[in-house]
Amino acid sequence: MPNDTGAALRDLSWPIRSDLMVYPGDPAVSLRPALTLDDDGVAVSLLQCGSHTGTHVDAPSHTVPGGRTTSGIEPGELYGPALVLTVDAAPGEIVDAGRLLDRLPEKVPPMVFLGFGWDRWFGTAQALDHPALAPEAVRLLRARGMRVLGTDALSPDQTGGSQDDAGFPVHEEVLGGDGIIVENLRGLRDLGEGIHRIGVFPLPLADADGAPARVIAFD
Repeated sequence: MPNDTGAALRDLSWPIRSDLMVYPGDPAVSLRPALTLDDDGVAVSLLQCGSHTGTHVDAPSHTVPGGRTTSGIEPGELYGPALVLTVDAAPGEIVDAGRLLDRLPEKVPPMVFLGFGWDRWFGTAQALDHPALAPEAVRLLRARGMRVLGTDALSPDQTGGSQDDAGFPVHEEVLGGDGIIVENLRGLRDLGEGIHRIGVFPLPLADADGAPARVIAFD
């Protein structure tokens, strides 16, 4: 999909549809006709979903009492150069700082997206057993300039049975530092490792803890 500069645009987000996979316990997604051309002269759909549906952003208020809501996120925070890292990890593996250290420049862009390749499991039971980050890996990324952390998994923290004991340490590190998390990206590995110009465009939900987003790579 070219834009007016001739560069290819890549959509890194999941289309929202009924029965789209959600994080365990989140509201189910329903997209159905509310008005129809035959009966009402116009077509209007009714969408019911949670604020963390599909590809979405987590605002700090998602886990931080009194944290910034979606209304406090500036568009410029979610557009610009992003470092995409492809990380090979086993199911359920916790990726530590040592796995990233030699691959990082001294200064990283504000956005860092991790391509575990776990988007291939989205919508299946295997999606729950995704790799996650260790807190020290997040601290390394933040020390080098990261403000927005993205992943092609359900979460940068563990999901599933082990979550009861693990908590949300990555969310605490990123959102607790007034950063932003982007979850359920897709196609990062097709995009390739390196610096890319990416825009994350969340729905303009007022004072919410997160919002579904369209994510586009502009190169």
